Amino acid sequence: MAEAESLAVESGTGRQEYVQDGSVDLRGNPVLRSKRGGWTACSFIVVYELFERMAYYGIASNLFVYLTEKMHQGTVEASNNVTNWSGVVFITPLIGAHLADAYLGRYWTFVIGSAIYFMVTNPLLPPLLPIEFLIRG
Repeated sequence: MAEAESLAVESGTGRQEYVQDGSVDLRGNPVLRSKRGGWTACSFIVVYELFERMAYYGIASNLFVYLTEKMHQGTVEASNNVTNWSGVVFITPLIGAHLADAYLGRYWTFVIGSAIYFMVTNPLLPPLLPIEFLIRG
């Protein structure tokens, strides 16, 4: 932080050119205000969230039918599995937030999470685990 303040003072502009929240780039250097986020980052996040919501609701609407008709589960067991799946979907961001804050940082957590998400949801890649194994335990 002191380094960023001294660099801003040395530039002679009279305003601070670096962010003041302690953010650093991948190399550990202070982040310039002009180089952070902006509309490019915002549009990427909005599109990512749009696809994530489409995937969640697409799976949620068809999962019960799949479990009852293809997996021959009873309605109670299928409902329980859908509820468990929904709970896991909503708890994993908390786990990711803990990993990001305590160990990896937000960039690497996002990259690793996106890679896992891509590998699990991409139909062109061979499945990591059969769905029957995940459901039956």
